[in-house]
Amino acid sequence: MVLVSTLALVTGATSGIGRAFAERLAADGHDLILVGRNTERLDAFAAQHPDTAVEKVAADLSTDAGATQVAELAASRPLDLLLNNAGVAHYMPLTELPADKARELLGVKVIAPTMISRAAVAPMVARGSGAIVNVAGMIGFSGPAPASVKPPRSVYGGALAHLVAFSQLLATEVEGTGVRVQVLCPGVVATEFHTRQGLDMSVVPRMSAEEVVTAALRGLELGEVVCAPGVEDDDLLAAVSRADLAAFAGQSPELASRYR
Repeated sequence: MVLVSTLALVTGATSGIGRAFAERLAADGHDLILVGRNTERLDAFAAQHPDTAVEKVAADLSTDAGATQVAELAASRPLDLLLNNAGVAHYMPLTELPADKARELLGVKVIAPTMISRAAVAPMVARGSGAIVNVAGMIGFSGPAPASVKPPRSVYGGALAHLVAFSQLLATEVEGTGVRVQVLCPGVVATEFHTRQGLDMSVVPRMSAEEVVTAALRGLELGEVVCAPGVEDDDLLAAVSRADLAAFAGQSPELASRYR
């Protein structure tokens, strides 16, 4: 099934994966609602795409006001595609993470995508079509990693893990309605994301944002709920799901013998 959409809402649309999505969707003839904090970049994109209907929304998704503003848009417009892409990194141990940065990260990667998806999904179900893509990352699978894996990022990794489980469960809730849900989990991507955190990734092999977009759109066609653009063996992803479900099904009301 080919994704055919007429109206797409993209958060974090002024750079990186969000900008690449906006470019691809504009080229494919979609109307766009673009959300970002950089108004100059939003204006520049609209000026560079005069043949595309672009609605520019300046909003800070780390705030309740910003998330509510975009959620209200998602509820009131006939969206064919919602792309929850906005993000911040704040890579640091929890003991060093300032409270304001922790709140910003959770606002952008947990609260905003949850509330915007909530607003969009019921109208999509009522129309019998639509797609929601939540951009997480392979770090969402890194919970069991040893301390040697750097940099420390418990809150960031935990936020991405939320998006993985949230998207998987939401996909089951809307199964059979015509609405598709995907969590997009790229690895290291060549964007401004890391340089904003003061990380030099110039010698690290990286995928392009355009390749990530190609994988996401193809993944929707394939019906993938978890799309990992850099994982060649997709049975690895299936194995993670099988292990999760085996642990879930293996519980009992009796205390495990190792605790007795």
